[in-house]
Amino acid sequence: MDFELTDEQVMLRDTVRDLLARAYDPETRLKVLDTELGWSREVWAQLAELGVLGLSFSEEDGGVGAGPVETMVVLEELGRRLAPEPLLDAVLLPGGLIARIGTAEQRARVLPDLVGGGTLLAFAHEEPGSRWPGIEVRTIAAADPDHGGYRLTGVKNPVAHGDCADDLVVSAMLPGGALGLFLVAADAAGVTRTSYRTFDGRRGAQIEFGSATAELLGDTRDVTESVTSGIGAAQAALCAESVGAMGEALRLTTEYLKTRKQFGVPLAKFQALSHRAADMYVSLELARSMSYYATAALADGTVDPVVVSRARLQVGRSGRHIGREAVQMHGGIGITTEYPVSHYVARLTAIERTLGGDLDHLQVLSRRVGRYDLVEL
Repeated sequence: MDFELTDEQVMLRDTVRDLLARAYDPETRLKVLDTELGWSREVWAQLAELGVLGLSFSEEDGGVGAGPVETMVVLEELGRRLAPEPLLDAVLLPGGLIARIGTAEQRARVLPDLVGGGTLLAFAHEEPGSRWPGIEVRTIAAADPDHGGYRLTGVKNPVAHGDCADDLVVSAMLPGGALGLFLVAADAAGVTRTSYRTFDGRRGAQIEFGSATAELLGDTRDVTESVTSGIGAAQAALCAESVGAMGEALRLTTEYLKTRKQFGVPLAKFQALSHRAADMYVSLELARSMSYYATAALADGTVDPVVVSRARLQVGRSGRHIGREAVQMHGGIGITTEYPVSHYVARLTAIERTLGGDLDHLQVLSRRVGRYDLVEL
């Protein structure tokens, strides 16, 4: 298999890298994070103009029709710069679900505006007291004969970037007991949003539905498989973003070792620290390989939970190792808000806890131990 990027993919990577480099230096990023929105609509418009928001959507739906590799290239650059724009939360995951199960009319109504940057979505699936992979959906969808649709009752939390969404893709149980997905206007009657800031500087919301009017996406068939596939693709996206963040954390650390002096010589001259930096590089390459593994599976049209959990487990372990070592080798400055490495560690920690942590993915894999002749941890 050829792991080299094509000329077009390299051009895409460099274009996004240049855009984000111009938009975000560490000080500018902190100022943007402190705004009410927490990200830049100007940068969002530029990403839309470049076609980045439409990479994963077909041309019929107003997108570019590119494959998973192009999407992961962009996400790695977002991770490298810690860009806070909600590409995964507001476009890829909820938009991908609409593309999978929505009717032709629903896709034509929602997706072109989403790709153009005019609409923001959010996926409201997780509920208080539940965690991946055993997310228990207790939100109920009741038929609304007066309006020919449904009404939702329940609570969703956390909803990543649910604070700024225009429309919500919400999971709920249909009257027959099947899982359905619904499109709900974020400002509809009966929808109450409580916004909050996460420890990595992003935004989230708890959303309560009190008999809120909802439109069923697609038909009444059970959409559990589609939701699982959508979340699996999101897991691969998180791996790619993590690799970008890890690469920059390692770069910052090695640059610090070259410039910071102790006893009159650079820290890089100390053999023990050089060995620890080399171990960080090994962890980065392990994570990169597993991210490629997950992306290659998506490119083949496969969303395998085993592949997903293998990738997330290694990427999570690598992220924790690189983050811990980056802080340790920077010393006290490594945990200050003013220095960027602390923000990379915070983001890597947040990603590791999104859609299942290391132990959750290890449990997924351990349940399949009996299928193999040899298992190594």
